[in-house]
Amino acid sequence: MKIKENMPIMLFDNQCYLCMKFAKFVNFFARDKITMVGHYSDFGIKIRNEILDEFALEMFWFIDKKRASGGRAALYPLVKSILSKKTKKSATIKMGEECQQDCKTVKAVFVRSSSLLTNSRKIDLK
Repeated sequence: MKIKENMPIMLFDNQCYLCMKFAKFVNFFARDKITMVGHYSDFGIKIRNEILDEFALEMFWFIDKKRASGGRAALYPLVKSILSKKTKKSATIKMGEECQQDCKTVKAVFVRSSSLLTNSRKIDLK
């Protein structure tokens, strides 16, 4: 699967319960305009190797043709893409619901939510 053909892409932790819920929420409101990809899927690994850096697994990413934005920096382009009038149907990668971490606790909710606001990264694409 080619990366550029599937943009925009939201890359998220598909082994975390909270991240899965966030991805399903985004997918519902995006109405299939954004390709949803798990960090640990084959396509997610390809994206991490070709586009992202060593901080890839620390946050969710929104990738469009110009830039890969992670964490807090990804919120604005993600919302902008959801609200856009473009009706391009994108491929949705199956989201496995295997929680490999203890993410249903109050502490985990706080830690994941705070990491969303504290982590931020932008990578310009060539």
